[in-house]
Amino acid sequence: MQQIWIQKAGPPEVLKVQDGPDPIPRSGEVRIRVEAAGVNFADILGRLGIYPDAPRLPYVPGYEVSGKIDLLGQGVPDFREGDAVSALTRFGGYSNVVCVPYRQVYKRLDWMSAQDGAAIPLTYLTVYMMLVVMGSVRAGDKVLIHGAAGGVGLAALDLCRILGAETFGTASPEKHDFLLSQGLSHAIDYRNQDYERAVMNLTGGKGVHVVLDPLGGVHWPKNYRLLMPSGRLIHFGASSLATGKRRSLWSVFRGMVMLPFYTPLKLMNDNKAVIGVNLGHMWEQAEMMRPWMKQIIAWYDEALFRPKIDRTFSFAEAAAAHHYMQDRKNIGKVLLLP
Repeated sequence: MQQIWIQKAGPPEVLKVQDGPDPIPRSGEVRIRVEAAGVNFADILGRLGIYPDAPRLPYVPGYEVSGKIDLLGQGVPDFREGDAVSALTRFGGYSNVVCVPYRQVYKRLDWMSAQDGAAIPLTYLTVYMMLVVMGSVRAGDKVLIHGAAGGVGLAALDLCRILGAETFGTASPEKHDFLLSQGLSHAIDYRNQDYERAVMNLTGGKGVHVVLDPLGGVHWPKNYRLLMPSGRLIHFGASSLATGKRRSLWSVFRGMVMLPFYTPLKLMNDNKAVIGVNLGHMWEQAEMMRPWMKQIIAWYDEALFRPKIDRTFSFAEAAAAHHYMQDRKNIGKVLLLP
């Protein structure tokens, strides 16, 4: 077995490939020979040592994989050796062999590639939870997507297109043409524009129904102000705390100081909702997520979307993959291939 370990908090070069014995699945688990593993921003925050849910260092990061089952533990229904699957992993996904509780494993369609299978679980389930389950997005709603060219951003754009929502996306200008070709309604250059003013101009001062906020920090109050009455602000990250490729405790402190304080009375008076989403805290709710994934796979089967895979890296290139994402070069998903 090969695994990529975060040896200590630091720049991407702290990621190291190590060999070890193949794991044996416990009761209720399946063992997967991994063909592709997803890279997510939570992995970067964990590498920086500022992700509160991460295990004690050193550890193997990774939340989603795709591959084939090669061994079953006792008490596993519905799966057999040789099945092509996708899976959510509670860390440990940067491995070429993983053992996963069967409830977190989903069969892949015969025509779904391993790379698509690794690009879907964490990203699309997070977006489905935000937009469909908690955001109640309907046709005609206006949705602001920050980081629209990233993996989560493009997944949100896919689901908004399926749901019939009007989309506003922040991205660097060189990515605008691609986003518009994917159905984005309004592209906003966050580097050279104040996105709050741009959204208000585009909506005639009314604001939007939903904001997907992975940024945090100074963006929390701005995004709240962008909500129209009945609007929903959905927090699912705090990427603004990662200001460089080494941990900055000052950036973390500054971001935490800016935590907004939403009182029930203020929310009632404003007729707004503030929602938090963290799929990493849904491990005990695997059965709740299965119908969500069933719908996502059905949309894939109907060719209503395909995940955009920007680039793949070998395990030996894991540090380069993290550099690539932190330099904001990706348009879509970044994957590791054993």
